[in-house]
Amino acid sequence: MKLKVILHPAEEGGYWAEVPGLPGCVSEGDTLDDALANIREAAAGWLEVALEEAMTDPAAQVMEVEV
Repeated sequence: MKLKVILHPAEEGGYWAEVPGLPGCVSEGDTLDDALANIREAAAGWLEVALEEAMTDPAAQVMEVEV
């Protein structure tokens, strides 16, 4: 899966990153590589929690779509 990530220079140094398609999914890192690794981990966790929550909602339907 590919997600758009926006990387921002942090005022205190390093970088912070966000995934616009996953509300609230943000992370940071001292280097660009650290920030990218951390946002990948954050996005995977975000998606895992969202799927778990959907599975406990009897009205929810989980489907895969290609874009």
